[in-house]
Amino acid sequence: MERRSLLFQLVRRDFEQRFVGSAIGWIWGLIHPLVLLLSWTFVFQYCMHMKPPAGVDSYPLFLFAGMLPWLLFSETVQRAAPSLLDQSNLITKTVFPAEIVPVSVFLSTLVSHLLALLLMVAASALWMNRITVFLVMLPFYMLAVGLFAVGVGWIVSSLHVFLRDTAQVMSVVLTFWFWLTPIFIDESAFPERARFLLTANPLFYVVRAYRAVLLHSSMPSLADLGIAGAYGVAAFLIGGLFFRHMKRGFADVL
Repeated sequence: MERRSLLFQLVRRDFEQRFVGSAIGWIWGLIHPLVLLLSWTFVFQYCMHMKPPAGVDSYPLFLFAGMLPWLLFSETVQRAAPSLLDQSNLITKTVFPAEIVPVSVFLSTLVSHLLALLLMVAASALWMNRITVFLVMLPFYMLAVGLFAVGVGWIVSSLHVFLRDTAQVMSVVLTFWFWLTPIFIDESAFPERARFLLTANPLFYVVRAYRAVLLHSSMPSLADLGIAGAYGVAAFLIGGLFFRHMKRGFADVL
């Protein structure tokens, strides 16, 4: 119970600090993804003449549905990397469960994700007249992303304590990862020789599920959920064990 209370306080503190001193507060959590959406739509739809796949009328909504799970994952990992250094005063001066710091980063990012998802659902209902009971499946995919992101977050945050270049390296890795995720194009547009990169990418299965629910009002593949969940559980377990091993030296370095 004490850890839950501490986690709640960390999530609230993190969410508030992101917008501290801001006149419009949490609304910035919606403005940032919308600005990305507008800029990417301009480049890919109007400059490069990209079109959505068959059955989807709106390229911006196609793009937005793919962006949502990617931003949830990438923002969690990027912000988790330096999170232990940011909370070093708590870790070194008190009996503090350091492993909950990356978890709090994910939960704080999840709040912004849910706000953006509500906007996507409203847009899909207004412009495409599509809303479905299969929305209840999305929390399972959020859980899969959360397990995967927290697992990766544990690894990069613990490494960053000892190797301060870790956050920069992860930023480069995420850049490559971003372009290997079918956000701007449909999976069918990937070259045949590059398809193995999709099947090895856990975010691919989540993006496909979000689009199935939000754009096609259809039941996402349970096989995709199983694969995404397997990736998430594996990353969570490996990241947890790695973090526990590295945690022993935190007090000497922080």
